Amino acid sequence: MRIAYDAHHGVLDKSGAPYIFHPYEVALQLDDEISVSVALLHDVVEDTDLTFDELRAKDIPETVIEPLTFLTHDKSVPYDEYIRNIGTNFIATKVKIADLTHNMNESRYCRSMNAYECERQEKYRRSKEYLLGRLKEFSEK
Repeated sequence: MRIAYDAHHGVLDKSGAPYIFHPYEVALQLDDEISVSVALLHDVVEDTDLTFDELRAKDIPETVIEPLTFLTHDKSVPYDEYIRNIGTNFIATKVKIADLTHNMNESRYCRSMNAYECERQEKYRRSKEYLLGRLKEFSEK
């Protein structure tokens, strides 16, 4: 939690709230220590200067690092491919579903959504639906 707070310190989300509230809200949806840790750190490598090696140096275990590698979106990878890749890792799938759920919460918007935001909401809905199917497949194994 401290690493996430330090990494996102001073950053605001699109609604003007401290960004750290987002990973915290994602983490609140999860039910085990590894998933909560992944949720808290899920945007750190993608959105800050911290690297996976620096997280390892801070004693973050590989059980947390591995799902983070799935959740960190390389912008050269198309979004749908990124989502399919997440769907191959159980923890990453759980965390991304929680992330999408929070991202889709329209109460985070201070105004009506514009066309781009509506389109993004639809993309998130499709992604969440796909990942929920993958989660079901994990539970059937």
